[in-house]
Amino acid sequence: MSHGGWAPYVPVAQRRANAMRQVDKLRKKGQKIEPVNIQGRVIAKSFWGKAWCGHMEQLGDYANRLPRGRTYARNGSVCHLEIKPGAVEAIVSGSQLYNIKIAIKPLTKTKWQNIQKACSSEIGSMLALLQGEFSDEVMNIVSDEKNGLFPLPNEIQLDCDCPDWAGLCKHLAAVLYGVGARLDQQPELLFLLRGVDHRQLINTQLNIPTKTGSRLVEGDLADLFGI
Repeated sequence: MSHGGWAPYVPVAQRRANAMRQVDKLRKKGQKIEPVNIQGRVIAKSFWGKAWCGHMEQLGDYANRLPRGRTYARNGSVCHLEIKPGAVEAIVSGSQLYNIKIAIKPLTKTKWQNIQKACSSEIGSMLALLQGEFSDEVMNIVSDEKNGLFPLPNEIQLDCDCPDWAGLCKHLAAVLYGVGARLDQQPELLFLLRGVDHRQLINTQLNIPTKTGSRLVEGDLADLFGI
C-alpha cells in the first residue's frame, strides 16, 4: 500500500518495544546505556533544570518541533543520553533508532572567572559544595541565561542522523529536554558539559562579612573550615 512516500505509521508502544530490543543488543555489546525516565508530565522540576529547558527554547523558531520533542522526552523515547565534556550523545527512538550528537564549545576562561567571583560571596554555598551539594544560590548563578554556564546559540552544533531537514528535529528537541531532566538529579553535569571543574569554586577567594564590612580569605576552604 502506498503511503505517499512516508513510512507506515507504527504505534508508540510497538516503536518502544522495537527500540528496547535494539538497545538491549547495544547493551550486550558493552555499550553503557543511560535512558531518560520522566515521571508525569513535568520534564524538569528544579529551577536550573527548568531554566535549561527555557533557555534551549530560545535557540530558534522551532515552535512546531518543540511540542513533539517534549512528547518524545516524556514517553521514554530518549533511550540513551550521555553528557560529556563539550558534547551530549544520545539515542532516540522514532520510526527507528536515531543517533544524536550535540557539540558545545567550552566555556571561556573569562566567563568562568566571573562565575567564580560571583560565587565567592556565597559562604553558605561554598560550605554546601564542600559537602558535595549544590545550593540554590550557586545554581542560580551558573544558570543565568547570559552570564552562566548555559551555551549561547553560536556555541551549539546540532546533529541527528534522521532524514528531517530541520535544524532542530523532534529527536534533537527531545534530547535537549532530556538534558534538563538529567540536570535535575545531577547538576554537576552542567559543569562537565562546559569543560569546567566545579571543585574550583571551593578553592576560590571568599568574601566573609564582618561587623566592619568584609574580609577576603584565600586558599582551600576545606582547610579553612576544617571540613
